[in-house]
Amino acid sequence: MKKLVIFALWLVLLTTLRSVAPMAAQAQCTMCKTQVEASRSDKDGYDTSGLNKGILYLMTIPYLLIGTVGFWWYRNNKKKKLAQR
Repeated sequence: MKKLVIFALWLVLLTTLRSVAPMAAQAQCTMCKTQVEASRSDKDGYDTSGLNKGILYLMTIPYLLIGTVGFWWYRNNKKKKLAQR
């Protein structure tokens, strides 16, 4: 069982690191992409370099929160089951 918990923690850590790492994929929604293309053509000096990273950051937080809640829930349920035996 200890190996399973260690494996799960490593999996969560690697998933977190991969989600934070820079990616070559375009993670922009249609509205954001349209805004970026429009600002490029206007040449008004609007800086769009952080837009893609911001979208990835906003996408990562809910997954981390749900994973944390799921882990604590699983852990507490397991403790209750062991206490009932």
